[in-house]
Amino acid sequence: GMLSKQLILGAMCIAFGIYSAVVYTRGTGVTGAVVMNDQARHGQRIYQEYNCIACHQIYGLGGYMGPDLTNVISKRGESYAEVFITAGTASMPNFGLDDYQVKALLAYLGFVDATGTYPAENYEVRWYGTVQQEDDPQ
Repeated sequence: GMLSKQLILGAMCIAFGIYSAVVYTRGTGVTGAVVMNDQARHGQRIYQEYNCIACHQIYGLGGYMGPDLTNVISKRGESYAEVFITAGTASMPNFGLDDYQVKALLAYLGFVDATGTYPAENYEVRWYGTVQQEDDPQ
């Protein structure tokens, strides 16, 4: 009767509390978080000022004229990216950035690269609803 309903409700509340605690502590963990230094922050401002997002994506978000730049540094190398930034191509203008700006932009792209992999190659959806990539430190 009434007592069994109260026991079921109590058990559900306890289960919800435990589930919430797990998701709150493990699901939002920032273990091994990458910190953006001043040079990378300056590069982010340049990326925004020159509206790079209009043609390029980071984590698949942005324009589609140019390639996704999430992992360009680890996949192609810094010097590869530097050539495109300094010389431009038929479809990408040379913005006339000085050496300091180019290095800052490369630092930003290196920071983005260190934040993860896109697209996710091997991932697992955990029982509590979060997604873990193969290279996550958890």
